[in-house]
Amino acid sequence: MATLRTIALAFATLGLWLGAAPALLAQPASPPIPAAYQPHEGDFVIRDFHFRSGESLPVLKLHYLTLGTPARDASGAVSNAVLILHGTGGSGRQFLSPQFAGELYGPGQPLDVRRFFIILPDDIGHGASSKPSDGLRMRFPAYGYGDMVRAEHALVTQALGVSHLRLIMGTSMGCMHAFLWGEMWPRAMDALMPLACLPVEIGGRNRLWRAMIVDDIESDPAWMGGRYTPEPLGGLRAAADILAIAGSAPAQMQKSMPTGDESEAYLKTFLARVLPSLDANDLIYQVLSSRDYDPSAGLEKIVARVMWINSADDFINPPELGIAQRMATRIAHGRFVLLPVSDATHGHGTHTWAAAWKGYLEELLQEPARQG
Repeated sequence: MATLRTIALAFATLGLWLGAAPALLAQPASPPIPAAYQPHEGDFVIRDFHFRSGESLPVLKLHYLTLGTPARDASGAVSNAVLILHGTGGSGRQFLSPQFAGELYGPGQPLDVRRFFIILPDDIGHGASSKPSDGLRMRFPAYGYGDMVRAEHALVTQALGVSHLRLIMGTSMGCMHAFLWGEMWPRAMDALMPLACLPVEIGGRNRLWRAMIVDDIESDPAWMGGRYTPEPLGGLRAAADILAIAGSAPAQMQKSMPTGDESEAYLKTFLARVLPSLDANDLIYQVLSSRDYDPSAGLEKIVARVMWINSADDFINPPELGIAQRMATRIAHGRFVLLPVSDATHGHGTHTWAAAWKGYLEELLQEPARQG
């Protein structure tokens, strides 16, 4: 049977599911926050938030973390803010994991917190922000990426007083949000670093596995239209199986569990770890929130410098589609990088293993800051 070390490695190589928090897949236990990166935590409340669906919430709460201190230019504007956006099922806290924070935030590292003011929000429906499991369940407004990005913008500009960002980095869903930021507020940032996504409507296999998850949950009689107690474990187990494949890194997993016994032991440990952390209604909303995403028509609006990185072992954004290579030519100051499969890549979760791509981040930040 698999050793504890092998199981731990399997969790690590699987990566954060679609950029999710460590509480899901990344580690056998949530890692402690390094003493050097103790964040400030806050909640921003937006009153009477109207969703594109026509629904509204009288109070929408966005939770966030910040690292570092704002620096101001001669006019008093914050000049060193970096916004980092998480993936589906995740939260800002995932960016305190060793494979991310340990490579980026320390002295002399690309996002040294002595130089940069790092903003890590929890998006609508995620983390400690407003979400269906708070009480509304399936009566929670049907939010989409457009709603999430508008709320992020309000947090940055209204709660934190930042009118211009040095960098927006996003992983998976956050990668897609970065493209939307670049189109909706073209001069609000110097640079964009989208990690692990495509700037097109969610279709094909990507849409299929999302629909499978929703169908698995809603087909479980225990779901009861979202009014369940306890959780519908049959549907959630099937959903978790799909997530394990979507976030998989075949080469890494073959190395870490090469035998049948090790693979089956991993599955049991994986499910025992993941299932208690999932809420069925939250998960349905999370995977459906991409339904309004399609920035493909507006790529020419992006004027910020763009360093866009995918990995060749990404199940969700397979390179053989050729979409990224075609779309990158439409971004005026854009560069697309496809990381080859290596010991440094971890499937879709490569986006959170900064050692694989931080050299490209350093290159991007060498370009001088631009004012407004």
